Amino acid sequence: MPKLVKRALLLLVAAAMLPASLYGCAGGTESSQSPTASAQSGELPNGNSVTVGIAQDLSNLDPQRNATAGIREVLFNIFEGLVKASPDGSVTEAVASDYEISEDGKTYTFTLREGVTFHNGEPVTAGDVVYSLERCAGSENDGTPLVSAFSIVEGVAAPDERHVVVTLSEPNLEFIYSMTAAIIPQGSGPDITDTMVGTGPFRFVSYAPQDSLVMEKYDGYWSADKAARLDQVTFKIIPDVNAMVIGLKGGSLDMVIHLPNTLEEEVQGSFTVLQDTMKLVQALYLNNAVEPFDNELVRQAMYHAIDVQEIIDFVCGGAGVATGTSMYPANQRYFMPELAQKYPHDVEKARQLLAQAGYGDGFEMSITVPSNYAQHMETAQVIIEQLKEAGITATLLPVEWESWVNDVYRGRDYQSSVCAISADDMTAREMLVRYTSDHQKNFINFQDGEFDQSVAQAMAATSQDEQTALYKRAEEILSERAASLWLQDMCELVVMDPALDGFTFYRTYVLDMSTIGYQ
Repeated sequence: MPKLVKRALLLLVAAAMLPASLYGCAGGTESSQSPTASAQSGELPNGNSVTVGIAQDLSNLDPQRNATAGIREVLFNIFEGLVKASPDGSVTEAVASDYEISEDGKTYTFTLREGVTFHNGEPVTAGDVVYSLERCAGSENDGTPLVSAFSIVEGVAAPDERHVVVTLSEPNLEFIYSMTAAIIPQGSGPDITDTMVGTGPFRFVSYAPQDSLVMEKYDGYWSADKAARLDQVTFKIIPDVNAMVIGLKGGSLDMVIHLPNTLEEEVQGSFTVLQDTMKLVQALYLNNAVEPFDNELVRQAMYHAIDVQEIIDFVCGGAGVATGTSMYPANQRYFMPELAQKYPHDVEKARQLLAQAGYGDGFEMSITVPSNYAQHMETAQVIIEQLKEAGITATLLPVEWESWVNDVYRGRDYQSSVCAISADDMTAREMLVRYTSDHQKNFINFQDGEFDQSVAQAMAATSQDEQTALYKRAEEILSERAASLWLQDMCELVVMDPALDGFTFYRTYVLDMSTIGYQ
């Protein structure tokens, strides 16, 4: 079939199947701004406030548990760790004013910043910090760390009220990134989801499930220079893209994040439009523990059957970045663009591999997709049409977001799924350790001894060059075995009322509302 004809058919099929909904994940390397002719009155809203449209509900607000990316980016504004993420991918001091690392790399000594208070007005003490870090290490979870990187934490102690010492069982070049874990009041436990007391530039006000979360400026924030510019921010949960655009044009929304870049014409000229990649990896994730995806030849055949560039052209108007493995481009030290070329589109090669695997007549499969993410739904439908040419019959199974999290991500009860994975921080560890054999986040059930060894050695490496080489080898193994079909880091838009400025893209999954304000 000629390529242009095929694309036209894909467009018709996907348009017929696609619900009016919006994707919800973030990014930060390149940006552009449209003309800023105001679509509204130009007057400031009541109070110094904004309403932000988001697609994903915020179902679990515990800042130390394995929150999804859409929740983490909101909680970034309310909670802080000893350090916090910076736009360039590094970390900067937060609750801690300084830290030192011992020569053997196993002892971290943090000096607590003076004058830091929780949102309830109580001062942050060394006891609060010790409690918070021990909770991350599993003190209230039968010893299982709430933050996986804390598995190497051997002890947390406060020699005095100004210092906290964290001792590791082994050196780790990336551990400082884990110190972004939220500091919460001592004894908060699971009740933190009710009190939501943190130290960030905004304090929690209210949450209405499937509707909205409201936060307001915390006047007692420890840094006057870094204090929030806005008095109040409301995150409005709206999974329908048409409602998002209508809300912007009608003035009920002042800002929308993660808008698909294919909708740029709908908003350009009337709003400030910023464009970047999402800092995640979208893929057709395959359950390696179920037939026929337990067969490496089948997975490789499927990779040859799909046309990644066509997906990027169709879903993102050509603006996505092909990945080829589980690493997004902003993580420049570890990103390997050559892996995106390992499985060129070749339907005949796909058929040969399927026959070699014992599936000469093809097979049937399902693709489970969270229905509130339009770009995933659209990607799945394009993949279905591409796989059909190789004799594979795939069926789209749209599900609610919570069902996807419970059944696919946690329950591993699925065949395949189109979704996207992000990292808690800028480490390669976060994007790779999840595929080690016994990791709780290994929802694709990938098993490979050499991969496990490469990741383990990389995490324990004391040389940056050695660590980089080991992580890259791990990426190569994922690619060689076609553990899943990694596609792209997608393009997205942030759209704001022209009266607003100060939005900052980060190189990891963060939405910093403190820098945004009215001009």
